[in-house]
Amino acid sequence: MQFPPGLYYDASFVRPSDKEEILAWLSTLHPIWEERYSPHHPPPPGQVQRQLLRPVYWLGNWQFACLNYYHPPKGIFHRCVRAEPFPSIFQRLISKVEKIAVRLFRGREMPAGWHLNTCLVNFYGKKLEGDRWVDTARVGEHKDFEPGPVASISLGERAMFQFVASRGLGQRNAVAFQQWLEDGSLQLFGGEKWKNRLFHRVQRVDRKLGQNFPLHVENFETRRINFTFRYVPEAHIAPFCELPRGSAADVRGYMEELAEHSQFFRGALRTRP
Repeated sequence: MQFPPGLYYDASFVRPSDKEEILAWLSTLHPIWEERYSPHHPPPPGQVQRQLLRPVYWLGNWQFACLNYYHPPKGIFHRCVRAEPFPSIFQRLISKVEKIAVRLFRGREMPAGWHLNTCLVNFYGKKLEGDRWVDTARVGEHKDFEPGPVASISLGERAMFQFVASRGLGQRNAVAFQQWLEDGSLQLFGGEKWKNRLFHRVQRVDRKLGQNFPLHVENFETRRINFTFRYVPEAHIAPFCELPRGSAADVRGYMEELAEHSQFFRGALRTRP
C-alpha cells in the first residue's frame, strides 16, 4: 500500500525478541477500569456516568478520563498526572521512532521540545456483563490533542484503523483513509491533515488468530493491545501532590488501586496523605 505524506507504517517494526520482552513486562501490569466522570467533574447536561469500553494503563503521565484528558488550548493544567516511566524496551523502541519522526516532519508539524513521553496502553477485547460476553474492541472517532506526531505500536489481532472527515450533525462521516494495523506494526502520523483536521477511530478488531493475552484483568479477554505514544510538555505534567483538592479526591481511588501493585503509585500517595 502506498502511504500519503504525513503517514508512516512499518508492519514488522517490533522484532520477536522485542515482543517477548513487552509481553513479559505486560504480565506484571494490573490495568484498571475507569469511569468517564466524577463528583468534581460531573457529566455534561443530558449525559450520564459510564465506564470506559476497555481497561487501560498509562506511562509517563496518567490522563484520567474524569479529569477530561489533555486538550489544549484550554485543557492544559491538572489533566496529566505523573506516572511510571517507560520500561527499557519502550525506551529503545521509541528512540528509533523519534529518529523516523524527525526525518518526516518539519516546521509547525514538529513542535520545539517534542519527544514521546506519554503512552496510553489500550486493551481491546470483550468483557463479561452478567452472564454474557460483550465485544468492546473499538474506539470511536476522536483526535489526539497532544502536540506533534503520534506513534502507535500494535500487538495481537489486526485492527481496522480509519481516518474520517466530519460532515456535520446527522450526517455519516466520510472515510478519508483506512488501513489494517498488524501484529508488531508501527504507525506514525502527524501534520495538519491527519492530526488536526481529520478524526480517527478503530472500527473493528479481527479474531482470526484466536489471540488471547493472559493479563491481570478480571472478566475481560484481550485479543489486541495498542500502545499510543504522544508528547505532553513537561510543564503540563503534575505530580499527584500538586493536583487541586477536588481533582485529587476524584482520582484517589484509582491511585490507591494502582498502588496495590505499583511502587511508583504507592510513593505518589505518600506525598499527599
